[in-house]
Amino acid sequence: MDIFSIITLLGGLAFFLYGMKVMSDGLEKSANGKLTSNLNKITKNRFVAMIFGAGMTVAVQSSSAVTVMLVGLVNSGLLEFGQTIGVLMGSNIGTTLTAWILSLAGIDSDVVWLNLLKPKNFAPLFALSGIVMTMISKKEKFKSLGNVLIGFAILMFGMELMSGSMEPLADMPEFQNVLTAFSNPFIAVIIGAVFTGIIQSSAASVAILQALSLSGGLTYGMAIPIIMGQNIGTCVTAIISSIGVNRNAKKVAVVHLSFNILGTLICLIPFCIGNALFDWAFTSWDITPIMIAIVHSIFNILTTAILLPFAKQLEKIANFVIRDKDKDEVREVILDERTLSVPTVAVNKSFDVTVDMCMLAKDAFLKGIVQMNGYTEDGAAEIDEIEKRLDMLQDLLSTYMMKLSKIGVSEADSKRIAKILHTIDDFERIGDHAVGITKIGKELHDKKTAFSPEAHKELEKIAEAVTEILNITAECFRTGDLRLAGYVEPLDQVIDNLILTAKRSHIIRLQHGVCTKELGFALSDVLTSFERTADHCSNVAVAVIEAQNGTFDTHEYLHYIKHKNNESFMEKYDEYLEKFSL
Repeated sequence: MDIFSIITLLGGLAFFLYGMKVMSDGLEKSANGKLTSNLNKITKNRFVAMIFGAGMTVAVQSSSAVTVMLVGLVNSGLLEFGQTIGVLMGSNIGTTLTAWILSLAGIDSDVVWLNLLKPKNFAPLFALSGIVMTMISKKEKFKSLGNVLIGFAILMFGMELMSGSMEPLADMPEFQNVLTAFSNPFIAVIIGAVFTGIIQSSAASVAILQALSLSGGLTYGMAIPIIMGQNIGTCVTAIISSIGVNRNAKKVAVVHLSFNILGTLICLIPFCIGNALFDWAFTSWDITPIMIAIVHSIFNILTTAILLPFAKQLEKIANFVIRDKDKDEVREVILDERTLSVPTVAVNKSFDVTVDMCMLAKDAFLKGIVQMNGYTEDGAAEIDEIEKRLDMLQDLLSTYMMKLSKIGVSEADSKRIAKILHTIDDFERIGDHAVGITKIGKELHDKKTAFSPEAHKELEKIAEAVTEILNITAECFRTGDLRLAGYVEPLDQVIDNLILTAKRSHIIRLQHGVCTKELGFALSDVLTSFERTADHCSNVAVAVIEAQNGTFDTHEYLHYIKHKNNESFMEKYDEYLEKFSL
């Protein structure tokens, strides 16, 4: 074995890891978030959570990605720490699928159909099919499936490179001497843990072990402890991801590590004692790739079956290792970058935060209307705090959405990201207008003056219309109700007409000396804030509607509904015109 064999081995590992990532991204997009919907409800039952964890890991082809995602979800407050335990156990089972697929490389037969099962024989067909699907298909679902096939082909090419690089080892006496170190089960566990920790992928580590078994000389007695150690090594990713998170999120990493250490001890000690007492013959037999897959699955299923009933005890261990301190939990984490490992979860969380932003904006403006009629220092301070939070959420979501857009998402998630990006500025601006009308209320309060009864009556009616458009907008954005979204633009037009009427009435009052220029400026500012807020609501409603088409051409949409004899538009317009007439 020379330097070129080592280069080939490292290159094969690189292809394997990259292929796994491509396949993982494709599978996640194909799943389209179905595995992550109702996440909180699913994980309440530990057995269901275990099944979900296994399914999720099969979908993304990485137990490490699932673990990192769980750390992020707990850190963001989307999941309770205790709900993750079953998912973590299930992810250990789900990750064994890769080993089963790779074990097909060990098939050796003259029968044609059996040879076709060998990955190196069918992987090129997968690659060709995947390329054709990604280049020809216009549907996102088929493009994602094509990426899955391409990723699998790249993964298998990496596996073949690793296997080929290890073939010379069979004839090397030095290699046999190295293998003797694996005969000590405790050293084998450490080797498996350290190597897996370095490459941060138990699937890749198992794949290398399977490639090594093809060269001969690797026995059951060596491989079984290594497989146990690989489960411990995969915890390194979770430990790294827990740096800088809150205490509950750190507990996820502690449970993951303690579960795998306890599982290894539960299986390793009886294995060593049994072998010492009975000198099992099979421990000296050469192990094959398929038997490595079987051992890997049995070990993970067995440890999960044993420890799942003791989930509460594992939770207590984590609580003991990471003790709660009230002051430590002051830091709020809204969006955690760790959830980016599963884009659909990140999109769901981002949308929830945007809904919160929408409700805050509505609440701020309605409080601002109250302040305009009866200013208080406490009320103004509350609106200022909401406005600052809206600014913070806008910056946070903008940055997070940009990162999310770059990692590749499904078509459905891409539309949701676009809807978020097209609305957060509107929500932030509504908060600004809330501050604006609050300042007018303060000015009227400080000068001990007020609008004329006629102006006050007009403002009350317009405020009712603005309140309604805010409520409709918030509800249609939260639920995605297209019927409600269609009500916003007719009401916006009615509000525009009401404001125009109020401005004309003010000019008449000004001419008759009923109103002063100073109050006129204040009235104009209030009416502008009302008009702009209604316009922002219109923008949000259009974004909700256009998100279904993925176009977001606001001007074209508004032109269409206003000038194409839209009966439903005119019907709602007449209804609102009558309801809010001055």
